[in-house]
Amino acid sequence: MFVNKLQDIRFFGCLFFTVLLFTNTPLQAQEGSVKLISVVAVGDMMLGTNYPSASYLPANGGRDLLSEVEPILQDADVTFGNLEGTILNEGGKAKRCNNPDVCYVFRSPESYIEHYTNAGFDVLSIANNHSGDFGPTGRTKTKQILRDAGIEFAGLAGSDETATWEKDGVRYGFAAFAPNSGTCDVRNIPRAAAIVKKLNETNDIVIVSFHGGAEGAKNQHVTRKTETYYGENRGNVYKFAHAMVDAGADLILGHGPHVTRGVELYKNRFITYSLGNFCTYGRFNLRGAAGIAPMLKLYLDENGGFVYGEVTPIYQGKTHGPRIDAERRATKKLIELTNADFPESMLEITEDGFIGKKW
Repeated sequence: MFVNKLQDIRFFGCLFFTVLLFTNTPLQAQEGSVKLISVVAVGDMMLGTNYPSASYLPANGGRDLLSEVEPILQDADVTFGNLEGTILNEGGKAKRCNNPDVCYVFRSPESYIEHYTNAGFDVLSIANNHSGDFGPTGRTKTKQILRDAGIEFAGLAGSDETATWEKDGVRYGFAAFAPNSGTCDVRNIPRAAAIVKKLNETNDIVIVSFHGGAEGAKNQHVTRKTETYYGENRGNVYKFAHAMVDAGADLILGHGPHVTRGVELYKNRFITYSLGNFCTYGRFNLRGAAGIAPMLKLYLDENGGFVYGEVTPIYQGKTHGPRIDAERRATKKLIELTNADFPESMLEITEDGFIGKKW
């Protein structure tokens, strides 16, 4: 009965999960009567930087970086990622850091916007610690490039804190948050909730992104407490995510730790706590846990409720962008972390990458 809904899911082996897809869907619903909205979500992206040296740019202008995963990115109603750094050819004042040992600044050539548009990205978060790498000049040019390309964005304090658009008769609202200067503050939960509540009043689907939590392989677990990293308050991402759902968000997409974290279902709304490094070329640590990540394709009903999803595990190397991982390491890690951190959640993830609700 539901075969059409499963054609792009690699897991077919169990009738149990076929029924599971429509848990909490009225039994009388017939084929085609449930409108599904698909969202592809990935984590951190920086496709190469010409600063401090053009040697950190990929070969062929980066044209092949996303080639292996482009069909997945293009096949969704909404495709999302987190844009680390700025998009401008030259100029701007590079930021200075209190700790030079952990200081990186990113400036991608303006022509690289084509890689995002060709891959099908609809909306990007610019709420992170690298959006201000080249000061006001970098932020202004980045926003201009994104607008000219038709890519929605949000996350900066002021007039750029939210984005709204309509596609195929569905109105989307988007907000993004981070603990960094000039961004919408992930730590100010009452203010964030007010922003999301306002979006919910005029949009069908509200998507919230956050850049928060401590970084690295030692910080893959969601502590449900305020997290710090090198002395910086990175927010309580668990408390934040739940508060945003309470305020009207339908989907929460987390990033920032540069490694995979678990996922959760809260009030039938899907929450990701870190989607890891998706395409981070040249200047990022890609060893071990930092070099694998999940691509998620999530299906929501027309009210924003979670229906089912799919994981495509990827890996990166120093000389290439994301490639599909036959070992499914990110999927296995996602299962491990989800079971450990959210045992009460109603999500079930198989090693084949199917995400459904527990019976």
